[in-house]
Amino acid sequence: MWVGFYGPLQILLAQQAAQLAPPGVSKETVLAWVTGAGAVVSLLANPLFGALSDRTASRFGRRTPWIVTGAAGGALALLLTSAADSVAAMALGWCLAQLTLNAAFAAVTAAVPDRVPRLQRGSVGGWLGGTQLLGVVTGTGLATLTGGIAAGYAACAVFTALAVLPYVLLHRDLRLDPADRPAFSWRGFLRGFWLSPRRHPDLAWAWLTRFLINLGNVLVLLYLLYYLRDRLQVRDPEAHVLILTAVNGVTMLATVVVGGVWSDRLGRRKPFVMWSGCLMAAATSMLAVWQTWTGAIVAAAVLGIAFGVFTSVDFALMTDVLPKAADRGKDLGVINIANSLPQVAAPALAAPIVTLAGYRVLYAVAAAIGLAGAVLVTRIRGVD
Repeated sequence: MWVGFYGPLQILLAQQAAQLAPPGVSKETVLAWVTGAGAVVSLLANPLFGALSDRTASRFGRRTPWIVTGAAGGALALLLTSAADSVAAMALGWCLAQLTLNAAFAAVTAAVPDRVPRLQRGSVGGWLGGTQLLGVVTGTGLATLTGGIAAGYAACAVFTALAVLPYVLLHRDLRLDPADRPAFSWRGFLRGFWLSPRRHPDLAWAWLTRFLINLGNVLVLLYLLYYLRDRLQVRDPEAHVLILTAVNGVTMLATVVVGGVWSDRLGRRKPFVMWSGCLMAAATSMLAVWQTWTGAIVAAAVLGIAFGVFTSVDFALMTDVLPKAADRGKDLGVINIANSLPQVAAPALAAPIVTLAGYRVLYAVAAAIGLAGAVLVTRIRGVD
């Protein structure tokens, strides 16, 4: 599923925005509007489909039906996006892709706390972080090496549809007895999406930490292709994005599982999240003060080291602060808003900064935001 998300986000949407931008409208603005619209859909879809999977009493299980339909729908939506001949069609295709892929993502994320004991979730979070890394690298590689926008989308779509089959065919999902499904009312269903910060303060601080660190990270990635092309003026910026992604992936792979295992063994989460967030902020600062190709490579390497630890341990931290086992899909969907909301906020924040002040200020702001998130994790009380 990460291939379906990141192939377009890293390469294909930026290329389409450059091709389809109307006269007088910058490619940065078009990309900001399209990714922002998709992120709004993601923001709503993830908790919705998580809640629906909590209530699904299918003979195939609670999560599997949504994984299958979401992945298949996502593949079709990516093909639709590839055929866009206008900004509106591009936005519609990407919004449909976000809708369907988030249905699958919400379900498979909820399957982890369904089946994994608390003291193994750091390790499992590490392996899940590894899949995100492979998705970024594979998606970027498919988008870059297939020889065109349409071919890149097609490759990502086929990969996304086929790659879920081993899980679906080999994994027996937990089933919910129809008699155990709670009575439905629209009022109760909608009210369940509100998780009071006053009643669940640890969840609120963990959510804010994830939101701010992810916002800083999205600000780095959003205009990376344009940064290389327009600021560093490298030849073949798409290939250079792939190089940076590979460097980031190798260093992330070195820490993503180790960080989760180490956290499980110590029984502690907060120090790992805090220091990895601080290191990510330091790496982002490099892009603000060291604007060369060498600086970009070093920053990508350090970001990978830090993001590997953050990805695995923050996932475990989030599952540790969930309020109720019966609502895991819905609650994790609400938590995952902290992943999608930055995609809404980042374009609105980044486009005017780049236009008015340039990339140096953009990356300085991104570093400050990420550092704030790292510090706020200390406010969590119920988890060490």
